[in-house]
Amino acid sequence: MDRALRLVRNLLLTLIAVLLVGPVLAVVVYRFVAPPITILMLERMAQGQGLDHRWTPMSRMSPALPHAAIAAEDARFCSHHGFDFNAIEKAVSHNDRKPSKIRGGSTISQQTAKNVFLWPERSWIRKGFEAYFTVLIEVIWGKPRIMEVYLNTVEMGPGVYGVEAAAQKYFHLSARDVSPAQAARLIAILPSPLKWQVIDPGASVRRRDRKIGAAEGTVERIGGAECLS
Repeated sequence: MDRALRLVRNLLLTLIAVLLVGPVLAVVVYRFVAPPITILMLERMAQGQGLDHRWTPMSRMSPALPHAAIAAEDARFCSHHGFDFNAIEKAVSHNDRKPSKIRGGSTISQQTAKNVFLWPERSWIRKGFEAYFTVLIEVIWGKPRIMEVYLNTVEMGPGVYGVEAAAQKYFHLSARDVSPAQAARLIAILPSPLKWQVIDPGASVRRRDRKIGAAEGTVERIGGAECLS
C-alpha cells in the first residue's frame, strides 16, 4: 500500500512539475526563437485551409501595424500588465445585455498567449492556462516581443497567419511597406478573420476600418505605443 501511495505521489509531483516548469521553458525559448507553428494552424490545416505563415521582425514592419493593433484591440496595451480589467468589466456587462453578440475583453497579451501556446476552444481550463501564460510572457518577453509575436501569429484569413503573409496576399506588399490605411484594413478583420474580407469588405469591416484609422493617429499622438520603442 505504501508503495502504491508513493507511486501516486511521485506521479502527481511529476505532473505538477511539468505543468509549472514546462510553460516557463516554452516561454523562455520563444523569447528568442520564432514560434514555428501553433495548435490553431494545425487545426486549420486539418480542415484543408493550408498554411501561409511568414515570420518577420517588428523592425521590418510598418509602424502603422502595431499602432493599428493597439487602436483596435487593446488601447491600454502599454499601461496594463497583461489584463485590462476595465475592458473585461465592460465585456461582461455587454454580454449580459446582448448574449447573442458576445464581446471579448482579452488584451493583446492574452490573445498572444492563447494563439501561441493553447487551443482555440472556449473553456475555463483554457482560460486558466491563458492567464498563467499571460503573466509569464509579460514578465519574460516584455511588450515589444509580445506585439511582435502577436503580429506574426494572428489569424488573418483562411490559412493566412501574421501581417507579412496578409500584406503580401491582399496588397502584394511586404509588411514594411503597408500604409496606415492598409494597416487599419488588415487589423479590421481580426474579430472574424474567416468571414470578414480585406478586399471588397462588407459594411462591418468598413465601419471598423474607419474607427481604427481615426484611432491610429490618437495612439501615435498620445504615445500609446511608446512601450514598443
